[in-house]
Amino acid sequence: MTFFSSQLSLSTSSSSSMLFRSLLLATTSLQRCYLFSNQQHKQFINRKPILKRPSFTRPFHSYRVLSMADKQTVSPPARSHTNRLALEHSPYLLQHAHNPVNWYPWGEEAFEEAKKRDVPIFLSIGYSTCHWCHVMEVESFEDEQVAKLLNDWFVSIKVDREERPDVDKVYMTYVQALYGGGGWPLTCFLSPDLKPLMGGTYFPPEDNFGRPGFKTILRKVKEAWESKREVLVNSGAFAIEQMSEALSASASSNKLTSGVAQNALRLCAVQLGERYDSKLGGFGSAPKFPRPVEIQLMIYQAKNLEEAGRLDEAKKYLEMVYFTLQSMAKGGIHDHIGGGFHRYSVDDYWHVPHFEKMLYDQGQLVNVYLDAFCITKDSFYSNVARGILDYLRRDMIGPEGEIYSAEDADSAESEGATRKKEGAFYVWTSKEVESIIGEYANLLKEHYYIKPSGNCDLSKMSDPHKEFKGLNVLIERSDASALARKFDMSKNEYFDVLGACRRKLFDVRSKRPRPHLDDKVIVSWNGLVISSFARASKILMGEPEGTQFSFPVVGCDPEEYLEVASKAASFIKRQLYDDQTKRLQHSFRKGPSKAPGFLDDYAFLIQGLLDLYEFGGGTNWLSWAIELQDIQDELFLDHEGGGYFNTTGEDSSVLLRVKEDHDGAEPSGNSVSIINLVRLSSLVASSKSEKYRRNAEHVLAVFEKRLKEMAMAVPLMCCAADMLNVPSRKQVVLVGPKPSPEFHNMISATHASYYPNKTVIHVDLTNKEDVEFWERNNANIAQMARGSPTADRVVAFVCQNFTCSAPVSDPESLRTLLDRKPSRK
Repeated sequence: MTFFSSQLSLSTSSSSSMLFRSLLLATTSLQRCYLFSNQQHKQFINRKPILKRPSFTRPFHSYRVLSMADKQTVSPPARSHTNRLALEHSPYLLQHAHNPVNWYPWGEEAFEEAKKRDVPIFLSIGYSTCHWCHVMEVESFEDEQVAKLLNDWFVSIKVDREERPDVDKVYMTYVQALYGGGGWPLTCFLSPDLKPLMGGTYFPPEDNFGRPGFKTILRKVKEAWESKREVLVNSGAFAIEQMSEALSASASSNKLTSGVAQNALRLCAVQLGERYDSKLGGFGSAPKFPRPVEIQLMIYQAKNLEEAGRLDEAKKYLEMVYFTLQSMAKGGIHDHIGGGFHRYSVDDYWHVPHFEKMLYDQGQLVNVYLDAFCITKDSFYSNVARGILDYLRRDMIGPEGEIYSAEDADSAESEGATRKKEGAFYVWTSKEVESIIGEYANLLKEHYYIKPSGNCDLSKMSDPHKEFKGLNVLIERSDASALARKFDMSKNEYFDVLGACRRKLFDVRSKRPRPHLDDKVIVSWNGLVISSFARASKILMGEPEGTQFSFPVVGCDPEEYLEVASKAASFIKRQLYDDQTKRLQHSFRKGPSKAPGFLDDYAFLIQGLLDLYEFGGGTNWLSWAIELQDIQDELFLDHEGGGYFNTTGEDSSVLLRVKEDHDGAEPSGNSVSIINLVRLSSLVASSKSEKYRRNAEHVLAVFEKRLKEMAMAVPLMCCAADMLNVPSRKQVVLVGPKPSPEFHNMISATHASYYPNKTVIHVDLTNKEDVEFWERNNANIAQMARGSPTADRVVAFVCQNFTCSAPVSDPESLRTLLDRKPSRK
C-alpha cells in the first residue's frame, strides 16, 4: 500500500527508479484504493505544487506550511518525555530523544515488539541538519495527540540516514521507484517483517488542499492494516522481490563491448553541454546543485579532446566549466564570510541557498577548483579551494584530526531567542553592514549587492514567500576591477579592503547563535576530504609568486594541508578500523557506530589514501589502501556477476543488496572503485595488477546498458571507463631522499598540470619501509630505484608504453617531460 507524499520531487536521485517503476504500478494502483477515494487520488495526481523553499534533496514542496522554520525552538523544551533514543550517539536520534513518541532505534528490539503487538512499523528516516526533518518533528512528533496515535497503533523507529545508509537505501529506493523522486524526511510504514507497505516524505499534521495530513494517514494505515493486511503484506513482498531483481543485475560478459567507453564519455559531455546555462552557469535549471562529478567529466573530456587535437571543442567545454565555477563562487551558495559552500541554490542565479553545509560537497568542490587551477594557473580558483579547506580546518575538525559531517541550515536570530530560522546565521540587513563596516560600507554593499530592501529579488524563485524581506544574502554581481577604479583603488588595495570588511562581519557573525554542528565522523566523507587536502598540498605550490590572500583565506603553506589529511586518516585507522578483521566501521561519535563499513566507506577511503600517498605521504598509506581493497573485494564484490554491492549482506534486517551506479551528490561506490582499481593496477606488478584490471572490467560490464542509455546519470563512471581504456598510464617515478626541499619541489612539479591518467611513485632508498614495500609489490620499481644515478639527489623517471625517459633532476625539466602529448594508440 502506498501513498503520494505531500511533496512533489522535480528530479530522481537514484539510478533505480526507472528500472522497475512499471513493475510496481499494478501493486501501487491496487493499494491506493485503500487510502483514498478516486476523487482524492485525482487530486493527488493533478494538483500543481505551490512553490515553497525546499528541503535539500527535493526542490519544491507542494504547498506552503506556515512559518515552519519559525516554529523550531532553540532552547531545549522541558524534559517531560524520554525515550530509547536517549541512549544513542547519533545527533539526529538524540534530537528526538525527548519526543512523546515512543521511538526505537533500528534493531531487533523494535522488530520483536511489532511482532508481539502485531502492528505495523512506522519508520522515519532523516538526519540532523535536515530542515524539513526539523519541521515534521515540531509539527507532529512533539505533538501529544500525534504521539498517542503512533504509540497506540504502531512501533515507531527513527533512523539517521547518515549512520545507516543501507537501511535508508532500501526504503528510499522504494519511494523513488513509485514517484520518480524522494527525499528526507522519509516516511515509511512497514510490516513487522520489514516489508514496505506505503511510503512518502514530509507530511503536515492536518489535511490541506484536499490532501490527507499525517493524522489522517495514520488512521488510514491502521484501517487498511486491519482490513486488507494480506494484500498489503503480499504487495510489500512483491515490491522487495522486484527491486532486488532490478538492482542486482549481473554482467553477461567479463568486459565492456568495444567502443562503449568512448561513446559514453562523449555522449555524457554532449548531454551536459545541451543543459548548460550560458547566462548563469551550471548544467540545468533551478534548483541548482553543485554536482562536482559533472564538472569532473567536462574537464576530463576536454583533456581528451585537447590530446586529440580538437582544440575548439575542448575550449568550449572548459569555458562552460570555468563560467560555472566562477558563478558558483560569486553566488550566495558560497559563504563569502566564512568559506565553504551551502548545499544548493533555490534560484538560477546561484544566489539564495538552502543553507546547510555538507562535508561531501566541500571535499568534491575543492578538487574541481584545484583542477581548474591546474589548467589555468588562475589564483581565483586556488583561492576558492583554499577558502573551503580553511573553513574545514577552522570549524569542522575535531581534536584528534577527525572531520565532522555537516552544519545545519537553521539557527536562532539572537541569543535567548526561542525560534530558529533558516539562514539566520548568514544573512545581513543593510543597516547592520553600515554599522559594522563604517567607512567602507558603501564599497562592501556595492560589491555584494546589499540593499536596504533586501537583495533576494533576482528571481521569483529566490524568495517567493518573502521570508528574507529586508535581508541580504551576499552575492558578487559587479566587476571587481571596475569597482576598484570607482573607489580610486588599485585592485590589490581593493581586495585587501574587502578582506578586512569580511573579517569584521565574520567577527560579528561569530557572536550569533551558531547552526547545529553534526559532529559525527563518517568514513566515506572523510575519505573525500582526505583526497582534497592531500591534493591541495602539492597543487597549490604552483600558485604564482606574490599571490594575494584575503580573509577568510588564511594563506598557509600548502604543506600544512597534507598534515590535515594524514591526521584524518590516522583517526580512522585508530578508531574505526579493526586490525584483526581488517574491517571498517561506518561512523564515529563518542565511539564507533554499530553499523559496519559500507562500500562507499571502503571506496572513498581507498581513493583518499591513494591521493595521500601520491601527493607525498608514506607507503604506509599505500599499504593500507591495498589491504582495504582486498577486504572490499571479499565483502562486496559479486565475483560471478560482477559489480560491487553496497552492503555485505550480513545484516538480515536490510532487505536489499544494491549495485549502485548513480553519480549524484556523491559519486557511486562502483565508479570510485573502478578508478581505484585502475590506479592500483598501475602501482603493483604481475598477477595482482592483472586481477585489479579484470575486476574493473567486470564491474564496468555490469553497467554497460546504463553507460549506453543514460550516460548523464553516471558521469564519473564514464570517466572511469575511459581511464580503463587508456592503453598505458603514464608513470612518474621519483627516487631520492624524501624529507628534503628537492623532493618537495619535484613532487610538486609532478602535480603541476592536470593529467588524470598518471600514477606517481616515490621511493626513498634510505627508508627501509619504502624499499621493502616495492620489493614485495613491484620489483621493477625497486630495481629502477636501485639503478638511480645518484643516491643523494632526487631524480625523476617518466615511463609510458614500457619505455622510461632518462632521469631528470630539476622541476622544470620534469614539467616539460610531463607536458609532452601522450599516445593513445
